[in-house]
Amino acid sequence: MARLTRAQQQERTRAEVLVAARQEFAEYGYADAKVDRIADRAELTRGAVYSNFTGKRALYLAVLADAAEETLRRAEPPLESPGSAGAALGAFARVWLERLPFAGDTPGSGHLQLRSLAGVLDAGPAGAALAELVRLEALLLALSLEPRTGLRTRPVRLAELTLTLLHGAAALAESAPGTGDPFALARAAEHLAALGPVDDAPPPHLPFVAPARPVREEWAAPRGLRDEVTGRQAALDEDGVVVVLGVARLSAAEEALRSARPHDAVTLVVVTSDPAELGRLARLRITDLVGCLRRVFAPAELPRLRIVLDDTGTVAEAVGGLPAADRTEAAIRVRDGLIVARADGRGAGHAAADHSPDEADARPDNQSPPPLGTPRGTAPR
Repeated sequence: MARLTRAQQQERTRAEVLVAARQEFAEYGYADAKVDRIADRAELTRGAVYSNFTGKRALYLAVLADAAEETLRRAEPPLESPGSAGAALGAFARVWLERLPFAGDTPGSGHLQLRSLAGVLDAGPAGAALAELVRLEALLLALSLEPRTGLRTRPVRLAELTLTLLHGAAALAESAPGTGDPFALARAAEHLAALGPVDDAPPPHLPFVAPARPVREEWAAPRGLRDEVTGRQAALDEDGVVVVLGVARLSAAEEALRSARPHDAVTLVVVTSDPAELGRLARLRITDLVGCLRRVFAPAELPRLRIVLDDTGTVAEAVGGLPAADRTEAAIRVRDGLIVARADGRGAGHAAADHSPDEADARPDNQSPPPLGTPRGTAPR
């Protein structure tokens, strides 16, 4: 029998640790699980566990992300897409609520089924990243609903209300398994669509964002990257906008989409300084949400926002040597294989998406954009 390569052996060890960890978390729950017992279950040393995972939290997030990936792989597109926004919200809620635990489930197994993060994340960087991820989830749901609403505004706030309802039901079921009628909750989600337009005003800081800087640079777009929404290859060399956001700034993706042109390819590149934990958290939440969307909406109806999880910082480096930091915010506009505009700092995605390449090409090289804080359309003094 041929010997395994080092990479193959590491992958086998990682798989064995994940199986053992899932058993441990299902039996004891996150709080009472022990890394030493996980190593014993996998018949490995404690050092072998820590060589693949930085700690118990990283291991728990990896177990949940692995389960979400498996669910996504099994997701089948619907035989018939829901017609109205209400029907789509109801269908989405029914799929999402399949995770609610039953009264006979053990607390640990129920938490795993719920993809529960209760008692796992702190109020620091992880909590801030989760808040931003929830906003990104709402944006993805809203993009799928948008053609069905008949509204002139994107239904992001409506999607946030729906997710609040579902997460509230999950929190109650976590404390008291068996509570909450999934069918009644799905009907309630359906009725949320009848609320009509919910306040969806643009962020007040957008008029004060500095315009993107016009440039003309070759764009060496990284290859072999996956779009987490469709599962297909993400072609970053298409005309449009590439927005690099740290996990603590993901809500800024909505700003870029507000300003993008109808035919722009908009790609969100997610980076973090902590791939072991925050990177896995991002993968878990995005994969979980996309898995639900794929079971409700046909492939052509999935959000047009492409999402690339840049755990290694490859895209961030290609865009301009950007740091893979949690609050990174930068963007480029691409046209005909060239970077024609750059922006960084708060509102970068909006600035790059709002940039007009034709106007930029006509601007003299020595003419600088107005300073930050000058409303758009106002000439600097």
